[in-house]
Amino acid sequence: MEVGNDGVAVITFVNPPVNALAIQIFAGLKEKWNEAALRNDVKAIVLTGYGGRFSGGFDINVFEKVHKTDDVSLLPDVSVDLVTNIMEDGKKPAVAAVEGLCLGGGLELALGCHARIAAPRTQLGLPELSLGVLPGSGGTQRLPRLIGLPKAIDMMMTSKPIMSEEGEKLGLIDAVVPSKELLKVARQWALDIAERRKPWMRSLHRTDKIGSLSEAHEVLKLARKQVKQTARNMPQHLACLDVIEEGIVHGGYNGVLKEAKVFEDLVLSDTSRGLVHVFFAQRATSKVPNVTDIGLKPRPVKKVAIIGGGLMGSGIATSLVLSNIFVIIKEINPEYLQKGIKTVEANIRGLVARKKLQQDKANKAFSMVKGVLDYSEFKDVDMVIEAVIENVPLKQQIFIDIEKVCPPHCILASNTSTIDLNVIGKKTSSQDRVIGAHFFSPAHVMPLLEIIRTEKTSAQAILDLMAVGKTIKKVPVVVGNCTGFAVNRTFFPYAQSAEFLANLGVDVYRIDAQIISFGLPIGPFQLQDLAGYGVAIATGKEYSSAFPDRIFKSPLLDLLIKSGRNGKNNGKGYYIYKKGEKARPDPSVLPIIEESRRLTNIMPGGTPISITDQEIVEMILFPVVNEACRVLDEGVVVRASDLDVASVLGMSFPSYRGGIVFWGDTVGAGHIYKSLRKWSELYGNFFKPSKFLEERAAKGIPLSAPAATSSASRSRM
Repeated sequence: MEVGNDGVAVITFVNPPVNALAIQIFAGLKEKWNEAALRNDVKAIVLTGYGGRFSGGFDINVFEKVHKTDDVSLLPDVSVDLVTNIMEDGKKPAVAAVEGLCLGGGLELALGCHARIAAPRTQLGLPELSLGVLPGSGGTQRLPRLIGLPKAIDMMMTSKPIMSEEGEKLGLIDAVVPSKELLKVARQWALDIAERRKPWMRSLHRTDKIGSLSEAHEVLKLARKQVKQTARNMPQHLACLDVIEEGIVHGGYNGVLKEAKVFEDLVLSDTSRGLVHVFFAQRATSKVPNVTDIGLKPRPVKKVAIIGGGLMGSGIATSLVLSNIFVIIKEINPEYLQKGIKTVEANIRGLVARKKLQQDKANKAFSMVKGVLDYSEFKDVDMVIEAVIENVPLKQQIFIDIEKVCPPHCILASNTSTIDLNVIGKKTSSQDRVIGAHFFSPAHVMPLLEIIRTEKTSAQAILDLMAVGKTIKKVPVVVGNCTGFAVNRTFFPYAQSAEFLANLGVDVYRIDAQIISFGLPIGPFQLQDLAGYGVAIATGKEYSSAFPDRIFKSPLLDLLIKSGRNGKNNGKGYYIYKKGEKARPDPSVLPIIEESRRLTNIMPGGTPISITDQEIVEMILFPVVNEACRVLDEGVVVRASDLDVASVLGMSFPSYRGGIVFWGDTVGAGHIYKSLRKWSELYGNFFKPSKFLEERAAKGIPLSAPAATSSASRSRM
């Protein structure tokens, strides 16, 4: 705190890089504020942040401590004690001078001041719901009073920030001024309030923007209806709306008290634990032992060649050109090449149409891609990504060719989703440059980049590809090499257990509905429709040869193909697909499923099994957790939380369940083990619990606890 000759005390947060509100920051703020209140030479207070940022919000490490100890007393009493009693109801006026970031608890502190002055393009937001809680320092009460209920609800429900320019129009910000004048204007504003030249506004006492009680009820009713559709299974959205309503009906102080109580309940919920876990897990993926900690610097990757301009190749190309990386697409004939380039252009135009990209940036991206039919332009590329069909001899030949024509530093990457990289690069002499760059479809949308290293891949090549991943706004997760790698291998039982249930007589549409209800965007059968049956059959063959002891072979896909179906590709699968319409179940597929049941003949006594909704979810996802255990045991991933991030970003596993391993621990290894053992006795090896799961269940050790280093794990990473 510095007190100027003008009688204004300027209190500054200093906790770089984003001035996170740690426990000691709150303690210091309270101490300084009380000091300013008592000093005779202080007329008014200005609150600001160090280094061009106000504050990025509450220190989330505290949530992690609460989750580990179940002790909510670790949370500071900020809302009532500090923001309401000391700041807002204090005897001296306060102005927040905000710049850069003003998010979460940072915005809530600014709302507790009597005016807010902002620098241009300052981010203002309350993103707490994305961590499973709600704004806990009065934000649910003050924001609606300043900007009206509909916009305040929208900001909280979506967790999306607005800029200070919009904030000024809405009434959240009193003035937007150039950064260099920010403190000067804020000081004068604070003095103007003290001398009654400007109004002394306490946000919690305002009601002019709330509207009538009946209007407020209507807005809340609509919001609840929307939330039930968009945020299924998550308690924080409805809880937040209840708290907002409390303040409107019973007054701001009551709202603040209820908010504080509900905040504590939500912090301990499984949802908050899951979301906070994913938040930290995503940050941990950037640390890879013996790659990121040995002093290497990533080399610049300015030009990338992509072999194959199909769905994946064109999607990868789109991601790269949008981040200013020059791309060459190679195809085998002009027709395919034209199609590939057109797909890239259509992807970019789609982003412009959805207002995700400005036209000038789109024009630049169009100019960054070039199509070729031979290797003559490969002499100066920094990386090649092979994205052709899953055909081993073809991929091997491509790697022989590119090694000859590319410069010696060029990274040789494959976008294979299942094939062992040692097989693909077998005939290549530069083994240290061979690496997997597995994107998920559609590649320009899905946020995961699975980076696969072999025993020979150099740390430099891994680091370079990680840097490219970050440049193109993907989350890179480095994994070891095996059939299916980490994500597809972990999830290979997913489709198979769904087919197992279908052949046991369970309705396929009921299975899809239960998986959607659990929180995945679509069910396993619709996923097969969207991916195309060819992909499922090709990958199925890979898994059959790699894991013959635990495969369920179902004739279902072959029967569907025989009947002229190919999923969404030709509009006919388990569902009917028509342009512009929602997919709908196709009753004419039922006789085909019946035929499959007759051929597999696994229904006990020939009649469909009776099963609860919860058992459907467990029979489909417990085998996935079981395979995740094998992936952990073999050391395919650096840490269990990497597999959690990969399952959320690559397979759309619900983030509020914390990822596949975290969810397994929430359910409990004991229950999963017992269930799988029971099913394996009834239905065979497909459900047989892994040794790792059996040991963890017996000893009561969480699945996510680090594995003892086995010889297998050393070889993978």
